[in-house]
Amino acid sequence: MDKEIEALRQEIAALRTEARAASDYIALCNLQGSYGYYVDKGLWDEAADLFAPDGTLEIAGRGVYVGRERVRQYLHALPAYSHGILFNHMQLQPVIHIAPDGETAQARWRTFIHIAFLGKEARWGEAVYENGYRRIDGMWHIAKLHGFITYYCEFDKGLNHGGVPLLRRIDGLKPDLPPTYDYEAFPETFIPPFHYEHPTGGTAR
Repeated sequence: MDKEIEALRQEIAALRTEARAASDYIALCNLQGSYGYYVDKGLWDEAADLFAPDGTLEIAGRGVYVGRERVRQYLHALPAYSHGILFNHMQLQPVIHIAPDGETAQARWRTFIHIAFLGKEARWGEAVYENGYRRIDGMWHIAKLHGFITYYCEFDKGLNHGGVPLLRRIDGLKPDLPPTYDYEAFPETFIPPFHYEHPTGGTAR
């Protein structure tokens, strides 16, 4: 009987761990999805509040912005959402790994971007995110958001005509740290580094 009770205890503990991981997976998907929806509509304060107090943001080789308030400054330097502006930011294809202690996590995402300014320009874009997350007071926050832009192209021309070079800076706003990687988007080739090992034991990058 004692062996059966101990086996049941171990099974219950394992199921609790599995249930928590499943719950955390959903919470992380909702967190990153919320970021995309807020960016869609220029809700910069709502997006910034998803970050940890010491969270970082790095996009398109523009350098690293350290701390929630610096993230907020970066976001507010982007165009305001108004008539004639489209900035869809769809978060797709998550690969999420939660640390054994359940307090941190890493995830890779693909984001598909529509950008349009009425009467001026329209673009397709895509980025790969390699992000970090941390649980604070029971809630998940973005600890690191790193967006590698893989391409921008003019909507009416397409990628066969080449890509738009990366915008390396935000006017009037200097980063706290230099870019982590020196790269260029399509038609150049660059594979954003993976945070995880190959899931079946194959070659890892």
